[in-house]
Amino acid sequence: MIETTNENLSVNKLVSEKNEVIFIEGDMIVPDSKPDILNTINTSGNVCIYKKEIMDDKIRLDGNINAYIMYLADNSDEAVRGLNTNLDFSESINVPNCTSDMLANSDVNIKSIECKVLNGRKINVKVGLEVKLKIYTNENIEIVNKINNNDDIQVLEENLKVNSLLGNGNTKVYVKDTISIDNTDNLAEILKANINLVDKDIKISYNKVLAKSEAEVRIMYLTEENTINTVTSKIPVVGFVDIQNVNEDNLCDTNYEIKNMIIKPNNIEEHSIYIELEVEISCMVYEEKQINLIQDLYSPSEEVTFNKRKVRTMANKNNMQKTCQIREKVNVPEIENGKIVDVDVVATINKENKSNSKIMYEGELELNFIFMTNSISDINSKKVKVPFEFDINDVEDAEQADIDTNIEISSQDFVIQSGGDINCNVDVLFNLCICKNVNLNVIEELNVEENREMEDYSLVLYIVKQGDTLWTIAKKFRSTIDDIVRTNGIEDPDSIDIGQKIFIPKYVKAGGKTNVESPTMMNYA
Repeated sequence: MIETTNENLSVNKLVSEKNEVIFIEGDMIVPDSKPDILNTINTSGNVCIYKKEIMDDKIRLDGNINAYIMYLADNSDEAVRGLNTNLDFSESINVPNCTSDMLANSDVNIKSIECKVLNGRKINVKVGLEVKLKIYTNENIEIVNKINNNDDIQVLEENLKVNSLLGNGNTKVYVKDTISIDNTDNLAEILKANINLVDKDIKISYNKVLAKSEAEVRIMYLTEENTINTVTSKIPVVGFVDIQNVNEDNLCDTNYEIKNMIIKPNNIEEHSIYIELEVEISCMVYEEKQINLIQDLYSPSEEVTFNKRKVRTMANKNNMQKTCQIREKVNVPEIENGKIVDVDVVATINKENKSNSKIMYEGELELNFIFMTNSISDINSKKVKVPFEFDINDVEDAEQADIDTNIEISSQDFVIQSGGDINCNVDVLFNLCICKNVNLNVIEELNVEENREMEDYSLVLYIVKQGDTLWTIAKKFRSTIDDIVRTNGIEDPDSIDIGQKIFIPKYVKAGGKTNVESPTMMNYA
């Protein structure tokens, strides 16, 4: 009976990835309190995922899109008005190899949103949602890292640093706040609202992960005096996730998802807007473990049998943040003598290349300018695309690394110059989750059978072939590396040459004791 020392390793394995665009469509009837629609000016929205169900080979997402439509009224004043509607949806996405006991991270964003006027009282809204899914499974495995009671077993070991999943968890955070507007403004209705979670950070202490971010709120509103203004605010989002045995040396992957939101004006005399959010925060915490992994083993005198299986896990895990500063000038002649009311900025990565220690990105900014020229009835929108390139250096083994990149807009500023030129100053924050996937050869079901049939010679002359190592040679002839090195006076056991002739001492078994006999015969291989 072989006695071994084992070590536990929790492997968090990426089972499947799925990127898909789904379309949500619905009609809206203009309320009786609103004037007819002449044409739409701008449509925007926020997506909430309030339920996520993992099933065999598919994932179902339940949610809604909170859409805002700014339009020109079909009346004598041709005033700007706003509509707000919710599009509910329930979509099943096919994900191969997914089972109900797995974990799923989802990232759902609005890729496109269109509004079509069917008649003066009815409009059609069509939204393209970009859904990115990652499915994980956890497996606890035992690794044999030491043989305790058999000195005759030869062991090939490798010292590795790997990332073991220490734990995972989630929490829901409920955020309520009031955003003040100018005291001279009597708010009539909200024309547009955008909410993004930015400035994400974590701190680990006392078996808890403190996850914090800010909900950046940008609201465009119409006043009773028929003017259009904007207000921006950042609302803290802070949650604690309980995970046992975590410490500040651990590495944490955090995912934020807005599940529900309420945006509504308060009473006119309060000059404020009420915001309520439900945010789910999910964490996966990893510890770096130094493991002594037995890659292979054999015995010169006994028959050793075992099973070997490959386990894929992560190593060299690292999180990195870099800021891309985009300073470009675009020309929008329509805005030359006007005023920018708001700008929607969406950043997209179109191409990613890796070379040595560098990652090279090619992407574009889509800028949606909402502007006025002479009066409030002359409000319009214009989309402009700005390409950009960004390189990140000092990424260890970038070509072999698995890199997950997420980007967000951290700041934006636009200044109108003469001739319709606009100076665009946009900072894009790149969040990189970097790791290397490694295959471990795990030894299982180890047994020893004695009385192996012995050879009738004790020394072999061998000529080294391509791909040979002293380990493979010693194992093939039931010798040991130490004896081959000693017999041949080899100075560096890790360096042998093709065509080199080496003598290999063979083992025989006498009286239950294993010995190396003096040369009695030579075989040539």
